[in-house]
Amino acid sequence: MFHLKINWDALGITASLACAIHCALLPLFLTSLPLFGINIIHNSFFEYGMILLAFFVGAYSLYHGWKKHHQSLKPIVIFSAGMMLLFAKQYWHQWEIWFLLPAVTLIVTGHVINYTSCKIQNHSH
Repeated sequence: MFHLKINWDALGITASLACAIHCALLPLFLTSLPLFGINIIHNSFFEYGMILLAFFVGAYSLYHGWKKHHQSLKPIVIFSAGMMLLFAKQYWHQWEIWFLLPAVTLIVTGHVINYTSCKIQNHSH
């Protein structure tokens, strides 16, 4: 049978980058939507949905890497710091960009460290 193997780190990095693109480009690209009665820019439901998606995909990939491959908490700590900054940007809107840039950097860095740690451990078996 065909066995589909998902690279959860790649999916986590993709979700994080999609979130960053959404946060950076969507306001520039879709500023005319309120003219049509549509408002997804700074829509709390949509924003929290994107944050939760990044959290669940990222948490699963990091847990898998920690449990099965490297047992290092470093990627989990870095990812968690990034997620806390994402939630902080939702609470303190006036500082949004100051929380967003380091948040995305930390989340992607956590995934990259997890990915490389898993690869190193796989080659040593």
